[in-house]
Amino acid sequence: MARFILLSGRSLVQGVAKEAGKFSDKYLKEVTTCQIDPDDLKDFNIEPGTNVRLTAEDGSSVVLKSTQSSLAPHRGSVFIPYGPYAGILISSKTGGTGMPSFKGITIELEPTTDEVLPIKNLLELNYSRGISK
Repeated sequence: MARFILLSGRSLVQGVAKEAGKFSDKYLKEVTTCQIDPDDLKDFNIEPGTNVRLTAEDGSSVVLKSTQSSLAPHRGSVFIPYGPYAGILISSKTGGTGMPSFKGITIELEPTTDEVLPIKNLLELNYSRGISK
């Protein structure tokens, strides 16, 4: 397991794909990937396309498809486009600002054979606690 700094933000593909709908294939493909520096991929023996589990300090975690970042070098950091998968890792703590931090979050990253959850399953798993069906 390796420690990284999580950065989340808009990506061009994510922003354009969002206009087609948050359930469109293009949007889901973009928000279910994480971009990792090519040297970090090599150092941790992770092939691009391998599923990886990202776990935040509060224990929340998601499985995403790893991709080689085209914006290298940025060793030690992982980028995830804004979306429901990144949102799982963002702490609700705001430090009194009223806005959580979307950047600079310490995460642990490890390869996994687990699959990326479909968005419906991800949301039910993380947000349906206590909701009667």
